[in-house]
Amino acid sequence: VQLQASGGGLVQAGGSLRLSCAASGRTFSSYVMGWFRQAPGKEREFVAAINWSGSSTADSVKGRFTISRNNAKNTVYLQMNSLKPEDTAVYYCAAKTGGLRTKTEDEYDYWGQGTLVTVSS
Repeated sequence: VQLQASGGGLVQAGGSLRLSCAASGRTFSSYVMGWFRQAPGKEREFVAAINWSGSSTADSVKGRFTISRNNAKNTVYLQMNSLKPEDTAVYYCAAKTGGLRTKTEDEYDYWGQGTLVTVSS
């Protein structure tokens, strides 16, 4: 499985961005898809995950970020609204081949290359 993340960039505080992650593979609909981020000098952290039964988001982005997927396009999205400077990070998409949604990055099998989001104040 190959993952290609895109959509990052520079945005002012309060603005919006939509990240996309295109996946290869014939069984995309069965994957748990997740978004993680890593800010400068910090460890990578969970942002959101989605599978067939629903989605989960981290408390730090709840109400501002929404994860969704289009199985026909093998793509998962992260809509980010009301962005804050503390959202600045490299955002990574990840895939887990089935099972339950999880916030634990070690449980994901495949990772994309990351896309940089910079939020200016």
